[in-house]
Order: sequence, then C-alpha cells, then structure tokens
Amino acid sequence: MNFLTVENISKSYGELVLFENISFSIHKDQKIAFVAKNGTGKTSILNILSGKDQSDSGNVIYRKDIKVSFLSQDPKFDKNLTVEETILASENPILKVISNYEKTLLNPEDTEAYQAAFEAMEHHQAWDFETLYKQILFKLKLDNLQQKVSVLSGGQKKRLALANALINKPDLLILDEPTNHLDLEMIEWLEAFFAKENITLFMVTHDRYFLERVCNEIIELDEGQLYSYKGNYSYYLEKRGERIEREAVETGKAKQLFKKELTWMRRQPKARTTKSKSRIDDFADIKHRAHQRRNDHQVQLELNMERLGSKILEFHKVSKAFKDNVILDNFEYTFKKGERIGIIGKNGTGKTTFLNILTQSALPDSGKVVKGDTVKFGYYTQGGISIKPEQKVIDVIRAFGDYIPLKKGRQISAQQLLERFLFSRKKQYDFVEKLSGGERKRLYLCTVLIQNPNFLILDEPTNDLDIVTLNVLESFLLDFPGCIIVVSHDRYFMDKITDHLFVFKGNGIIEGFPGNYTDYRVYEDSQPVVSNTSENKKDKSSWKQNKASKLSFNEEKELRNIESKLNTLAFDKKELENKFNNPDLSQEDIKKLSEELQDIIDTIEAKEERWFELSSKLEE
Repeated sequence: MNFLTVENISKSYGELVLFENISFSIHKDQKIAFVAKNGTGKTSILNILSGKDQSDSGNVIYRKDIKVSFLSQDPKFDKNLTVEETILASENPILKVISNYEKTLLNPEDTEAYQAAFEAMEHHQAWDFETLYKQILFKLKLDNLQQKVSVLSGGQKKRLALANALINKPDLLILDEPTNHLDLEMIEWLEAFFAKENITLFMVTHDRYFLERVCNEIIELDEGQLYSYKGNYSYYLEKRGERIEREAVETGKAKQLFKKELTWMRRQPKARTTKSKSRIDDFADIKHRAHQRRNDHQVQLELNMERLGSKILEFHKVSKAFKDNVILDNFEYTFKKGERIGIIGKNGTGKTTFLNILTQSALPDSGKVVKGDTVKFGYYTQGGISIKPEQKVIDVIRAFGDYIPLKKGRQISAQQLLERFLFSRKKQYDFVEKLSGGERKRLYLCTVLIQNPNFLILDEPTNDLDIVTLNVLESFLLDFPGCIIVVSHDRYFMDKITDHLFVFKGNGIIEGFPGNYTDYRVYEDSQPVVSNTSENKKDKSSWKQNKASKLSFNEEKELRNIESKLNTLAFDKKELENKFNNPDLSQEDIKKLSEELQDIIDTIEAKEERWFELSSKLEE
C-alpha cells in the first residue's frame, strides 16, 4: 500500500542547487533511512514533506485518510502549556478519553461521570493505549507532567516532540535525527519500540546501529542522484561500495573507506535478543580485545602532536554537587598516555559538568584537578562556534592555525584539513552563514583539530554530522596518538574510538570499565541480579561459595555445571551465528544451520530457567 509519492521535486537557493527532479515513494511497513552529506538537502526534503517548505517543482502526494506525524530537530510548542497539556493538545482522541477518565477518579462520589468515562475507555479500547502512553512518557523521562514547556531544555523539548509523535500512533512517522538528545538507554528502548510496532518510518539519522537494527531500506542522495538499497546499513555499505567501484568515482579512496566500514560493521555483535545469564568475569580478556581493536588499525596520518609529559591529568578526591544532585563524590583518577575514554550515563548525571571540571572551566566543590605542563586541550563543546558576520570558511579555520604538523617534516595545511572534512576548495571561500547546521559543526571540528592538541575532549561530536563525515572523523581519531575523552550517544562511534569507559550511574557514582560500549552491554547482560547490593562488592569466588552453601551437594554440583555449560553454549551460539556470514551458503545449508541454532537457543533457555530455579532457593 502506497502512503506517499514524491514526483520530480527540486530545490535551490539562488545559485545553490540542492537537488533536481528527484522521485521516490514510501509504502506501508517500510522503515526507510534517508542518507546524504551535510548541506545537500536532507532537512529541506523533510521540510517539503511536512509542508513547512515548498519545492521549486514537482509534487508530494499523500494517500488519503492516513495519519502522519513529523519530528523536527527544532520542535515548536506553546510555551504557556504544561507537558500534559501539550500532549493532550495533539490530535489523538483517545488521549482525551484517558484524561477524562483520570479526572473522574479524583471525584469518586460522581458515580454517573465515572461510569460514562469507564464506558468510553471500553468503547475506545483505551486501556492498552493508556499503558503504552505512560510507558513512552516514562522511558523518555517526561514524568513531571505539570512542568511548563517554557522551562524545558532543548533536549527535553525534543523528547516531548518524540513522545507526541509516538503517542499519536501514526501510519507514517517522519523523523529528523530522532536519537539526538536521547541517552543510550532511551535509544535502545526506541530501537526495540520501532522493531515491534507496525509503523512506517522515513527518517534522517546518523546513528549507524539504529540504521542497522531498525531500517529495511536506505535511500541515498549522492551528487544530486537518488540511489535505493533494499536492506539495512551493512547491506547499504556493501552495495554502495559496489556501485562506486562500477562507476569508478574516486576509485581508491571511496572504495577503501566503505570497505573498511563494512569490515567493522560485520565484526560487531548482532542486536541483543534474550538476556544472557552466563557471566563474564575475565576483565583482562575484555581489555585485551579492546586494545586489539586499536592495534588492528593502520595509521594513515602520522600526526606530530606536541609532546605529552609523564604527568597528564590527575583527579584527587574531587567532589561536585548542585544542591541534592551529586555529580562527583571524592572521584580519583590518573590519566595515562594514549587513553581513549568514553563517558556514558543517563541525561542529568553530570557528564558535561565533568568535562568542564576536567578542562578547569568549572571548579569542583572540593578536591583538586592537576594538569600536566605539556597538556594542550582541544575541547569540542555542544555550544558550537561563534561566527563573525561575512566571514569565509577558510578565514574561520586560519584564525586558529595554518597547519597540523606531521612526522618527517611534512604537514597538512588548513585547506587540506578542510578538504579532508569534505569542504571543497570552492566551498572554503563561501560565507559561513550559507552553511547548513551540519556543515557548521564540521567546521567547528576542524577549528579544534587545527590547533594540534594532544588531549582531545569531545562532547557529543556526532550530533548533526553526516555518515561520511563520521567516517572521516573516526579515521582521524584512530590516527590520533594523544588522549581522547568522548561523551556521545552514538554507540557505533563509541565502539570504534574508545577502549575504556566511565559509566556515570548517578549520585556521584562513576564506574570504570575496560572495554567499549558493546563490551559493556554484553557484560551487563551477563550479570545475574543479586538482591542484596552489598554482595556485589564481594569477591566473586566468595559470592559463589556463599551461594552454594545453601544448596544440597547435588544442587551445588548442578549449579556449577549449568554455569559452565552456559558459557560453552554462548560460545557455540556465537560460532554458529558467524557461519551465517558466509555468502556461499545454500538454502539447504541455511536451513540446517538455523535448526542447529534453534536447538542451542532452546537449550540455553532451559538451562537458564533451571539456573534461576536454583538461584531462587538462595533468597528464601
């Protein structure tokens, strides 16, 4: 069933032609991602689809009687309304039925009004919808429904707009960067939500794991031409590489870039399905694999950064709080050469505050931060860069530096750095006010890098950057020999760049983890839930010993065997899943492997059930 047809639309601003005569269609149950470089018209196309802007030519035709919701990057609300009033002002009539029912609960004496409201809930089948509605608000941290929109942050407004879009249960949902301003937990929930809901999607996103796990088609706008790929991100990388090879466009560079990306993508674990109960205790192994990923990278740019001395950065019993919100509580850490630390945690746990204290642009309440004499920070903030009127792109970067020194006396000039980050020579002499939001972020990134820092601090660097720019940035950072600290909700980026995490748990608790984000999620999923939190601090071997002592001899033996068997089964499952990557498999081979995999999954589930049964005896 066709929902939307776009016929021969074009858009230009003066002499700048964004696209000409492009056509595509959206059908029921498609989950389409729209991919293009910054400044080539992604947001313009979304604005045309939403009616905020008009195309210079062509038509946009929607199917009659379908419900469409839009999520923009900068949603507009009535500032005088509360969160609840904003949601109820949407077009979904069931919300008004739920609101009326909840009001009658406050006045139980009016039995007639209650009965009418109850019957309305039954008539509209609103009970399940109420559960979904409250789950969406809870997951997106919009629990203060009486809060005025006027006091919400930009991130909260984006989450409110997303909640509105989801709650309306549209037939077609059009999204502009839906994962921006979401923490990692929210993004993973949104992935699962889209996977199970029968909803048609058309989105612009730079989140490559999101593309991999949610989308079943990718449309790319490249050099004014549209290309469609009927698959997820891995499929897109593979087929795009083949297309570039066929067209022989920048043969060596483009082909290698996407081959490297595809190789990386295939090495990543698939999205998690059921929760693994086999425990991962060997941190040394996790750490070894994290460092091995870095060693696998072949350096392309031998940067000759300023020397880092033996003392880099030290935190000594640092504490920071905003009233009752504790950010740091006697935090201690000594940074070492070459560390690549990713910072993760829910919104509001103090990640940006930590970076400001680290760079000494904010002061701690107690303790001290000692910076080494040779440390030169490069700090990319969420605030961006201040641009002077009528300033050209090349002038902006030259105000910060003319070149980055490389080894053996070579250098990369400001012009060459801009070219590397996809600013053509002609584009470098454009006025900055003509740049798109993503292009300005890209320019800001170049101003940080041209200063040749030896300690990079990046606060949400992937926001508003296109996928090609992300590849370039990742390649640069993998070549970078200094220290890196990254705060990002982009799991793919974190997996590729970091090999150590600071996990902000809230209430001043920061846990270190010797691996990247996927390592951490696998480790977290492998940990059994222990009712007494103090037991988590005990040595694991003593925890097992205390646990087993409450079981009979045979049960103790069985429990140990189950834990060992689960580890083996997890390994067998992974090995079998890897066999599916063989492109030469026949249908018969695939069928046979699928049956073997299902047998392993069934065995794991049975073992896990028995594991829980025995474990529950310990809590009686």
